[in-house]
Amino acid sequence: MSKGKLAVLLLLLCAVIAVVPLVMYGNTAEFGGSDDAGSEAISELAGEDVEPWFSPVIESVLGMELPGEVESLLFCLQVAIGSGVFFFFFGRYYERSRLES
Repeated sequence: MSKGKLAVLLLLLCAVIAVVPLVMYGNTAEFGGSDDAGSEAISELAGEDVEPWFSPVIESVLGMELPGEVESLLFCLQVAIGSGVFFFFFGRYYERSRLES
């Protein structure tokens, strides 16, 4: 199998993996964050509501809660920076090992 056919096959597989859960669960799925799930579990175990110890820095500076779109943007930016750093060093390691052999 050529590299081009393998790449197309892998892209199709990724698309299927991304689309199948959306089709299967449709509008019935409830997506929540790990913060919500953790505080709910602690509330169930402790038998009382959990009070946060602190508020987010940006929200305390602005005096308002950030919209969900801005939170998603900041999260994506964090992921992009982390991926860039990781793959930069991964590429440096790859090139160093390739040049040494």
